[in-house]
Amino acid sequence: MHNSYWYLALLLLDTLLFCFILIKKRNMQPLLLLLTMIGLAYIIETIIFNFLGSYDYHPKIIKHFSFYDSEVGAFVSNAFSLPVIATLIAVFHLNWIWKIIFSGLFVGIEWLFLKLHIYEHHWWKLVYTGFGLLGYFSIAKMFYKWIIQPQNRFQHNLLLYLITGSISASAHILPMLFFLNRFYRPGWFENIGRDSIAFAAIFYLCDSLFYCGMVQMNWKFKWALYLVTGLLMFIVNQFLISVGILHSRIWWDQFYYVGLSLMMILLTGIVDRRLSKAS
Repeated sequence: MHNSYWYLALLLLDTLLFCFILIKKRNMQPLLLLLTMIGLAYIIETIIFNFLGSYDYHPKIIKHFSFYDSEVGAFVSNAFSLPVIATLIAVFHLNWIWKIIFSGLFVGIEWLFLKLHIYEHHWWKLVYTGFGLLGYFSIAKMFYKWIIQPQNRFQHNLLLYLITGSISASAHILPMLFFLNRFYRPGWFENIGRDSIAFAAIFYLCDSLFYCGMVQMNWKFKWALYLVTGLLMFIVNQFLISVGILHSRIWWDQFYYVGLSLMMILLTGIVDRRLSKAS
């Protein structure tokens, strides 16, 4: 349990910090930016962590699969903690000195986790974290400007995709980690956990693009949008089962993902309308 305390403490502190941001700003813009930065973090993690094996986390929260346990650590550290700080920097218009301070702070936390043996590098280095965060924090300030003012079509679609992806990825992958409701076996990696999460990442990247495209089409009957979405998700799941990639382990698994697709269409539509409004 020693390992998990550090990650849970980090999660608690960042949750409190984000609550502080919401209280101070009293609008939904910080939430939209947080989801945008989580979506960006997921894409970065998919590349360097899931596919390139940059590092491993050892929170010892999940016992059954070591890669799933590492995925939880990556979520706490990179897919939540970093986006919260990026949101803080952007919404309070902190200057480059603060970017350097927070980048150094995270490098220090990473160094501490290495010394505590609750995190390990493979080919990754501390310097990559430092310089990468400077860029990540700068991107957050750019995205925030897009959120608080009217966007062009490219800016709007990129924000919508990242926000949709952050929700879709979380809702798709977290049940797999904690409930083992399904796993994927495309055969890309020998480790079943890594293989499963890698395919799930590609799945969410594709379905997020689908949701964004669907809500921006002119549907005469809204019920048809939900019917097509739910039916297509069911068909895709059945196809993946038939070719041996998807292994559904719990009775509610496929109902959940069909229901999730319908919820994602609803949420994507809400975000699409929200982003279309000039603040």
